[in-house]
Amino acid sequence: MMNHTKYRPYPTMHMANRKWPSNVITKAPRWCSVDMRDGNQALEIPMNLEEKLNFFRFLVNTGFKEIEIGFPAASDTEFEFTRALIEKNMIPDDVIVQVLTQSRPHIIKETFASLKGAKKAIVHLYNSTSTLQREVVFNNDMQQTIDLAVEGAKLLKEEAAKMPETEFYFEYSPESFTGTEMPFAVEICNAVLDIWQPTPDHKAIINLPSTVEMATPNVYADQIEYCCENLKYRDSIYVSLHAHNDRGTAVAATELAMMAGADRVEGTLFGNGERTGNTDIMNVAMNLFSQGIDPELDFSNIDASIKIYEESTRMKISPRHPYAGSLVYTAFSGSHQDAIRKGMEAMKNHPDQWEVPYLPIDPMDVGRNYDPIVRINSQSGKGGVAFILEQNYGLYLPKAFQQDFSKVTTSLSDHCHKDLSSEEIYTAFIEHYVDICNPLELIGYKEIAHSNHEDIVIKATIRYKGEPEEITGEGNGIISALCHALETKFHITIEVLDYREHSMELGTKSKAISYIQIADDQGGIYYGAGTSSNITKSSLRAIISTTNKIITEMEE
Repeated sequence: MMNHTKYRPYPTMHMANRKWPSNVITKAPRWCSVDMRDGNQALEIPMNLEEKLNFFRFLVNTGFKEIEIGFPAASDTEFEFTRALIEKNMIPDDVIVQVLTQSRPHIIKETFASLKGAKKAIVHLYNSTSTLQREVVFNNDMQQTIDLAVEGAKLLKEEAAKMPETEFYFEYSPESFTGTEMPFAVEICNAVLDIWQPTPDHKAIINLPSTVEMATPNVYADQIEYCCENLKYRDSIYVSLHAHNDRGTAVAATELAMMAGADRVEGTLFGNGERTGNTDIMNVAMNLFSQGIDPELDFSNIDASIKIYEESTRMKISPRHPYAGSLVYTAFSGSHQDAIRKGMEAMKNHPDQWEVPYLPIDPMDVGRNYDPIVRINSQSGKGGVAFILEQNYGLYLPKAFQQDFSKVTTSLSDHCHKDLSSEEIYTAFIEHYVDICNPLELIGYKEIAHSNHEDIVIKATIRYKGEPEEITGEGNGIISALCHALETKFHITIEVLDYREHSMELGTKSKAISYIQIADDQGGIYYGAGTSSNITKSSLRAIISTTNKIITEMEE
């Protein structure tokens, strides 16, 4: 048994007048990718130099304007990567690279050395502030922790002054912020800001990381609102978020914290990072997109994001991953498929407003197509089958016809123990219903006007079990005339319950398909279809197809 008694609930914030629950996100935050630092340091095999260069190019092309490229003092590879970007002039003028450093003098100096020649850079300073870290890891009291941060902040200013050719911005993170007493978190951040003296024209960044996700997302939002209301220089700082995903709610925590006043979000593609990872920055951006907000990041080719991620991290994207997974725009359930089909049909009346059940965004917006929206297996129903035939083959089956064919596809999927491709569905439809000519085949026919000038007489040549013969029938139309001829020949009853037809293709040489539903006098219901460039021939072939089913069943 799991021993839950050794854990205790995280304390909530006592905020009687919290404002964030009533706020609405109306614009994208400032984004900062930390894929190549936080994400990279969490890999079993960290990226090599070339992989990091490729990833950087991709992030720039996606639209990131702030990119944390590494921890230059941590290893030769990290240092060399920073130098490569600068020396190869790979950093666009509108992109700022960010580097991380602990509040330790030799690490800070090594970090600045890596940035020599950069046009702009963010130097990200941090030290641990949580109660647990202070007491267990560093054995520091609050004042010692503040002193460490302040000394680091002073050194950043001194080192930056030695490099006037570079425009420096400073960022401070009280690491393990969520485990820190909030008054102390504000105190240490304000102490750092007093050193930096930011202005509205040259802002500093206060990054408040959920280094370990310790509580429900609303608690993080409370903490951010508290800081936003108590930090000094509020008009001269960006309040930044860096949420980890230990509880699986980093995206929710980030969104609520944005509502609480944060201006900036750090995260990674697909949530890569230590332990359970960081906030999935793509997920947050696409959530904004789904609400009609420009995310200011381009994920119009989501598969390119997957490719660079999987190649660089050697990890795989879950098929259920929001927006990017291979199955997230796919429905197997019959009721879901039917709703999607009807929604797609209704979209024709308002193409500028996406409203399709079960699909929060249009798959086309991320570079996917509609082919995999509906996949047919034994759990699927008539709506899904109809959708496949409509979208891929221009076939619009009547409702009762759909129901009958869904039994065919369900049985086929059950037998094969897999979902069916659109080609398999189409082949099954053709084989079971269309232009069936065994044991009975229509060779030719002649339509003759009846003497009463109202009815039609048909003289048809058929081949039955290989033997040709002529049959004759009359009726109020050519369909009923052929039905009566077949009734006389085979001593059966043919009652037409439904008849539909439509063109399968555009143009003067379009092919028509006719669907027919027939009942016999024994309570049997039969379905068939016929095709031809001549609508009359397609309807007669549909009758023959259906009659073959009656005859075959009668002879068994």
